[in-house]
Amino acid sequence: MKYNTIRWIDLGVKIHLSIFDNGNETSEIHGFFEIINTQQSTVEQFQAIEEAIERLRSADEQLRYLTPVLKRYFLSDAVNQRSLIAESEKIAISIVQQPPLNGAKIALWVYWMQHCKVSVVDKNTLSVKHSSYNHLYSIQMNSRLTDEIAETDAIFDQYTEMLHANNCNLKDHCIRTWIYVQGVDIHYAGMVKARKTYFEREGLNDKTHYIASTGIEGRYIYPENIVLMDAYAIEGIKTEQINYLQGLSHLNPTIEYGVTFERATAVDYGDRRHIYISGTASIDNKGEIVHLLDIKKQIDRTLENINVLLAEGGAAMNDIAQLIVYLRDSADYELVNKRLSEVLPYAPRVIVWAPVCRPGWLIEIEGIAIKKIENRSFKPF
Repeated sequence: MKYNTIRWIDLGVKIHLSIFDNGNETSEIHGFFEIINTQQSTVEQFQAIEEAIERLRSADEQLRYLTPVLKRYFLSDAVNQRSLIAESEKIAISIVQQPPLNGAKIALWVYWMQHCKVSVVDKNTLSVKHSSYNHLYSIQMNSRLTDEIAETDAIFDQYTEMLHANNCNLKDHCIRTWIYVQGVDIHYAGMVKARKTYFEREGLNDKTHYIASTGIEGRYIYPENIVLMDAYAIEGIKTEQINYLQGLSHLNPTIEYGVTFERATAVDYGDRRHIYISGTASIDNKGEIVHLLDIKKQIDRTLENINVLLAEGGAAMNDIAQLIVYLRDSADYELVNKRLSEVLPYAPRVIVWAPVCRPGWLIEIEGIAIKKIENRSFKPF
């Protein structure tokens, strides 16, 4: 993995990039755009981000040949700031209220892919076709109903209907979900109950597998929404290309404490391996929280758990393409940012305010890693 950091002082923007370039094969780039001049107005910060995207595209010859397929905006006030984000039919645009903890109004994750054909499936799903695969990015799935259980059920109904219409199903093709729950301390349990029941109907259980996921505090542009979901699936993937990583020396199966997601999922192509690390916290192999009230030790245990999952997938920390860091207490930002800068100085990341599903967890980290492999049994990415 190659890393690059760009600072444009005149715009007040810093960009962290990870570049996976496999020679003549498809390149992938993950980037985080961070506001460093937080004294700018809300409008100025949004304009600075958009100007930085255009300047980067003009300045980086490689990016001219890559297509942005996914943008996730982390906002401090989604209800009011939504109007500042331009819509696009050719990019999956996700918006979640999880305030960046450097004091900015906005942070942005962008994912670029080379040699792909983009088309719209429906109002929530973008199709990104490349090689033998159709990557389906579903964003902003929501249902304004009476409670978190009804909303979760309706969202998964909506999602599985889309999958079936595209020759896919939840069990065999969905790789990753992000589930945002407003008032996670109150409403998370109801979402978990509904998801578990839905998974059982779709053939996902402790004898088969679950799906890599993050369930975390987050708000949508409509304040009445309790549950919001983004998801990623692959049409054309074979079951033997997907492996579920458990890290049993450090972590326990999630079903042991009543939730239904995989710790991490590895997807093998002929030329590379993608590893999707679920939201990971300071936990041991008995499902217990480690280092209560000690953010310093919780950071290190969380990173240790991630390292174990990566190692099980044949990867290491220097294969990380991006990290999203969630903190319960905004007062921990400076300490966490300093520690991550020491341990992972180059990996692109964003740190946002978003309480984790168990109050004792002060930090949760998710990520994506990309590792070069050669496996002629599978089509390349």
